[in-house]
Amino acid sequence: MPIMILGLSCTDMADLLRLLLRVGEKAANVARLCRQEAPLFQLLVQEKTGEDKNKKFVQDFKTLADVVIQEMIRHDVRVQFPEMAGFIHGEESNMFENGLGESVTVTVCTTEEETAKLLATVLDGDQTAASLLARAIHQDPATIEVSTDSLTIPLKPSELGIWIDPIDATSQYIKGREEVLEEGRLFPSGLHCALVLIGVYLRSTGEPVMGVINQPFNNKDPADRGWRGKHYWGVSCGNINICSESRPQNRSEGQQGLSVVLSSSEKQAVKEALTSVCGPDKLIYASGAGHKILCVIQGLADAYVLSEGSTFKWDSCAPHALLRALGGGVVDLAMSLQQSDSGAQDPSTELTYHLPHTDRKGAERWANHGGLVAYRDSSQLLSIIGALKGKL
Repeated sequence: MPIMILGLSCTDMADLLRLLLRVGEKAANVARLCRQEAPLFQLLVQEKTGEDKNKKFVQDFKTLADVVIQEMIRHDVRVQFPEMAGFIHGEESNMFENGLGESVTVTVCTTEEETAKLLATVLDGDQTAASLLARAIHQDPATIEVSTDSLTIPLKPSELGIWIDPIDATSQYIKGREEVLEEGRLFPSGLHCALVLIGVYLRSTGEPVMGVINQPFNNKDPADRGWRGKHYWGVSCGNINICSESRPQNRSEGQQGLSVVLSSSEKQAVKEALTSVCGPDKLIYASGAGHKILCVIQGLADAYVLSEGSTFKWDSCAPHALLRALGGGVVDLAMSLQQSDSGAQDPSTELTYHLPHTDRKGAERWANHGGLVAYRDSSQLLSIIGALKGKL
């Protein structure tokens, strides 16, 4: 059943959701293409040595794949919603230097041929790779149907901004280890950890209000052995909370304890403190910041805890919107630990996405410096914060 809309601005918002699902699938097509087409895959995995080591265009082909996806999303959103043009942010700079030392700005051109020509200048004349990428950029994906009874969001695109993470968990994408996913089971690493993340936030408050996650490598088609993806989406605005995922059943904390997903490099003090609410067998380790929050969304873990400021707004914005739609959220860990024990979760500790850290430079301006906790249930969040107080 197609989305049923009430009001003009609501139509805009439904159109934006449909557009983000479509460009998310286009991005997934590019990510799959870079692994399945030999000319692109060779560029993706090779590392140059000796005199060629400083040829930035080859070393950074994985960055180019990121930028191509980011600029494709930026281009498509800007075409349909020009009022959002100055508020579409991404992880990567679109400035490249090719093997001749020439600076090239990577953008999506009007035609496939023009885009291929521009990409060839970045790829030092590799016409085959440039043409393959350009074709994927300009090719429309299969239509993604979004079914819901109604989507009534009193927002306009001119009130919103976007964060893009073109390929989260790049290391897993490069390694390319394949897993056959099973319902209800967390697989800590592999190609499935690579995600396209597109988050939408309110410019005025920084609240995440819409998120689209595309998992390009979800399963293989038994017929042609080609990868098929899966998409997830959520909208959270006021009392409107709609998500493609249903809210998982919470386990009995008294019987089984909470399950928390962590980075394998997490501090020992955090691991030890969490065993008091989890038990040692309920601490799970997984790759990719976006993937770990997706595990919480899917109910494969109750929470994701990160004590370091090693994630960024583009990592957390999209999945944060989905968690909000499910009644959860993502809080700043350091801020949460400073709050008094009121017995209630303080909304001011939720991550926001509109303001940079003006005392930092470059990407660090947009880091989640206080660490984070992604959660589905506020009582479980309070248990985790209680266990970590005084330990960090």
